[in-house]
Amino acid sequence: MNIYVLMKQTFDTEEKIVIRDGEVSEDGAKFVINPYDEYAVEEAIRLKEEHGGNIVVVSIGPERCAEALRTALAMGADEAVLISDERISGDEYAVSKVLAAYLGKQSYDLVLGGNFSVDHGAGQVAIRVAHLLNIPHVSSIVKLELSGSQATAQRDAEGDTETLEVALPALFTAQQGLNEPRYPSLPGIMKAKKKPFQQLTLDDLGLTEADIAPKTVRDTLSLPPERKAGQVLQGDPQQQVSQLVHLLRTEAKAL
Repeated sequence: MNIYVLMKQTFDTEEKIVIRDGEVSEDGAKFVINPYDEYAVEEAIRLKEEHGGNIVVVSIGPERCAEALRTALAMGADEAVLISDERISGDEYAVSKVLAAYLGKQSYDLVLGGNFSVDHGAGQVAIRVAHLLNIPHVSSIVKLELSGSQATAQRDAEGDTETLEVALPALFTAQQGLNEPRYPSLPGIMKAKKKPFQQLTLDDLGLTEADIAPKTVRDTLSLPPERKAGQVLQGDPQQQVSQLVHLLRTEAKAL
């Protein structure tokens, strides 16, 4: 079984975000595997342990993304591919086109990815890739079982659970609760240094900058305004309600 995992490197969720000149500053920042993609990597490893096969982790981004790919290799993935090209924007349309161009040249049975990335949060890339490859997809899965050429997935449906059966090849995106990602072991880290690591550009995929022209452009980027100090309402409950309604109308403009 050939399993491909779509992976992104993101800021550590505990990092303090600093905006400089309309961009997120990377100075001194710590980067990690996108947490939801980490569930996808772990699920791929578990499926390989159960059914056998080969796992390839694929990422698009700058050279620093190699560190996240190496971590996935240390966890248990077999190969890594970094598509690094300054002509690729962060637009979800562009990223999905590049990934689909790469996967379209591969032999795959299963494609896994995270439900969304914690930096952009759009949750579009994996689903767009499935559409471009014309394969079925199931998002936000919390359980996945394979049987021959069929897959049964349970997905989170806003507090409820849906069960779907799809034919392989198919794409699935991982939700929290699917598994508990393992930590790379020391032997795994040592083995990762010798595992295949391929680096590609748009030219290698037969794409031009015009082919992946972004569909969206970010105009501005800013941090949310600082929260103002809270107010303590005085008086009995009736007086407090009266003050609250007045503040909601005059200051918050909520009524």
